[in-house]
Formats: sequence, C-alpha cells, structure tokens
Amino acid sequence: MKNNISFFRKPVRYQFYNATIALIVINFVIFLFRYISPSVLGYLALTPVLVIKRAFFWQVFTYMFVHGNFTHIFLNMLALFIFGVPLERRLGSTEFLLFYFTVGLLAGLFTLAVNWYSGMYFIPVVGASGAIYGLLLGYAALFPDSVLFIFGILPLKAPIAVLIFAGLEIFYQLTNLQAGVAHLTHLAGILFAYLYFLIRYRIDVVKVFFKR
Repeated sequence: MKNNISFFRKPVRYQFYNATIALIVINFVIFLFRYISPSVLGYLALTPVLVIKRAFFWQVFTYMFVHGNFTHIFLNMLALFIFGVPLERRLGSTEFLLFYFTVGLLAGLFTLAVNWYSGMYFIPVVGASGAIYGLLLGYAALFPDSVLFIFGILPLKAPIAVLIFAGLEIFYQLTNLQAGVAHLTHLAGILFAYLYFLIRYRIDVVKVFFKR
C-alpha cells in the first residue's frame, strides 16, 4: 500500500514550457478544423454508444479538445488561461499537464459511466470544462487568498468562488434549468481535482478553504 502511495506521489522535474498556451492553441486549431471537416466531431466527442459498442476509447480523452460553439471555447480557454498560467508556473509544466489530463480523463470516464447507465447512450459530450473546473479548485487551493472578479465586477476570494460555482452546478443538475450542459462532468472535475490534491500533494482542499 505504501509503495502504491509513493508511486502516486513521485515528483517530476520542474520545467516550464508554456503548456497552457499550447493547450489553448490546440483547442482553437481543432475548433477550426471541425468547421472544415464536421465529421471530426463524431470521432472526438464523448459518445457512450461509440465508446462501448465501437471501442472509440480515445473519446474519454479527446472530448476535452472539442467545443460546441465559439462562446463555449472562448469562455473555456479564457478560464484555462486565467487559472492555468499561475498553476503551471507554481507546479511546473509537466506536473500541470499531469494534473489537467488526469482530472479531465477521470471526469470523462465518470461521464461515460453515468450517461451509459442512465440511458443517454447517444448524447455526445464535448468541452474542457471538467478539467477546467479542476483547475479552478487547484488554483483556489494553492492561491487561497487571491481574489477573482466574477463577471469582472464581483470580487470573491478564490475558495468562495469555487463553493459558489459548485453550488450552482448542483442546483442546475437538480433543477434542469440549464439543459444541454454536462453539469455532472463539471462536478466530477472538482471532485477528482480534490482527490488528486489529497493523494498526490497531501493537501486537503476542504481544510484549506474552511481554515479561512
């Protein structure tokens, strides 16, 4: 058991190579390519029936790089830039990518299971939001005293912003007032980011938040 824990906590060498900017560029390139070749959506979006029945296993990863419209990708990439750059500088690029992709992949697997067993076999899920909600939690954990300006005007400490966004996601999931949005994927991103910090860094984000 200790060996397994040590494996998960094994550090990587600190390097910085602007991985956040590279992720943003890749997302926009795929977004543009989707309009050149619309069929790419069917191969990259996370569609449970294709993953289970046709072995499109890569979709639990590639769904993070596909977005529905310009507003969707713009808001996600803006959040990726705001939270990703300081996190990458703090963690190092390799560690940052490990965190980002682990959270996004686990959120994708969670979404696959939920949508499959709830009968939503044919509904495609797209977007980096699951991983980005994880970044929001990570940012608040490492920079708990920083202030975020919601909608550019409402100042909130980062941990308070995480709690509010998580509460909104739960509210929308239960009320279905914002249909067509994968709220459970967003919540999964927060959950897996919490577990990542707890296991890999031995940081209990809940204690960080409520200590303040």
